[in-house]
Amino acid sequence: MDRDYINCTEMPLGLGMALSRNIPAMEQFSKMSVSEKRAFILGCKKVSSKEEMQEYVDALTNRQFF
Repeated sequence: MDRDYINCTEMPLGLGMALSRNIPAMEQFSKMSVSEKRAFILGCKKVSSKEEMQEYVDALTNRQFF
């Protein structure tokens, strides 16, 4: 991952955990540009449950985010 996202204060813990449960989504996230990553991270702020977070992350593998 890019250096910007190694610092745990920049990526919400729930997002990191959901990505770790979906390796293809994590790989997709790692290929995103910095601006795409920031938009994805900002988008997860609307998520209100663990299940919704996993669905949000799973959408990366279906390219539903874009």
